[in-house]
Amino acid sequence: MRTRKNKSETNNSKLYQEEYTLIPVVTDYIKPNESYDIIIKNAAEFLQEGDFLVISETPISVSQGRLVDESEFQASILSFLLADVWSKYIWGYILGPIFRIKSRTINNLRKLPPEARIHKKVILEYYGLKHALKPASEAGVDLSNVPGTMVSLLPDDPGGVSRDISGKILREFKIDVTVMIIDTDACYEIMGKTFTSLPIALDDIKSDLGFFGYLLGRFGNLLGPTPLGISTPHELDIALKIAKIAEDYHKHNEKDIETVYDMGDMFKGDISGVTVEMLDSMTHTPAIIIRKLL
Repeated sequence: MRTRKNKSETNNSKLYQEEYTLIPVVTDYIKPNESYDIIIKNAAEFLQEGDFLVISETPISVSQGRLVDESEFQASILSFLLADVWSKYIWGYILGPIFRIKSRTINNLRKLPPEARIHKKVILEYYGLKHALKPASEAGVDLSNVPGTMVSLLPDDPGGVSRDISGKILREFKIDVTVMIIDTDACYEIMGKTFTSLPIALDDIKSDLGFFGYLLGRFGNLLGPTPLGISTPHELDIALKIAKIAEDYHKHNEKDIETVYDMGDMFKGDISGVTVEMLDSMTHTPAIIIRKLL
């Protein structure tokens, strides 16, 4: 989920304004175990037949209560090695530059805090070694836009959630739209095969590759964010394009929070002290309406 300081008016991304209209859906912070129906309510007045409603994965995960408190875990020898040796030094100083990963990612790896050892332990517990080996953004677990020492796991059954939301919109407002839930973790293409390191994705995307998908992606074509679930089947190329448009919209809004480091900058301090009330003081953009112009 992306967070912004001020409420937004209907806006178009300059990159796609000749082909698509983009409308941000803003809400208050969706709290743990709170219904995601607020997204439907706030989107309804803008929706038209045939629109895409693209939702970030974190508000859905938080709504489902898929939060883990990392303060309840203790680092192990393996998680220590994964954080301090493998990610911080081997990827931060050797493999990262060799594979030309983003300079921002390299800088973040080089300054990994001690808490990263516990984070690796959580990844090991929930997703296993093949995901914990990924140097950053392991298994799509989100450290931003959650309170305190919590992290959010990927949403449960994103395809089912997408169908639930589109069904409610159709029943309550008589508007047929396609709902898609996406994760900013990338998917790639090699020799016509689309894949992602994430544990889950659309059926047409090979998923749950963990570190091996991340490594293979260094040699493939970057396609953009990964669609996790969709309410109505579409050609994969269309789903990927719509997901990329939504991500680009967020990237061109400088107040959006994409990483835990952005959240630290926003609240100017230790993110372990971030509360639900602090998050609720912000305006959030959990979804984007994307409409193809005729």
